[in-house]
Amino acid sequence: MGGVTERPQERDPGLQPERTRLAWRRTTLSCTVAAILAARAALHHGTTTLSVLACALCLLLWLGFLAVAHRRLTALAATNRPRPLAPRAAATATLCTMALAVCAMAMVL
Repeated sequence: MGGVTERPQERDPGLQPERTRLAWRRTTLSCTVAAILAARAALHHGTTTLSVLACALCLLLWLGFLAVAHRRLTALAATNRPRPLAPRAAATATLCTMALAVCAMAMVL
């Protein structure tokens, strides 16, 4: 009955934080490409009021996603065990990504 106390095991995150950072970067790159292609399609077929509005909407959606991604990447780089992504941030990122995809698809078709 010695005085041996067990220390709680420290979490070894392995490569998971790096995979998460890479996933955020890939998604940001995909959103950037979709926004650029939508802008190119809008300007290539002539500038109309509708195409300019759609292009502006794509830009706003891209900026919204970029803001969420930047905050998350900063949080991931700051610590080895960041806090979970807030539901509001997750919903914003999802909404921006899906809306940007729909917007870009509509512009291409």
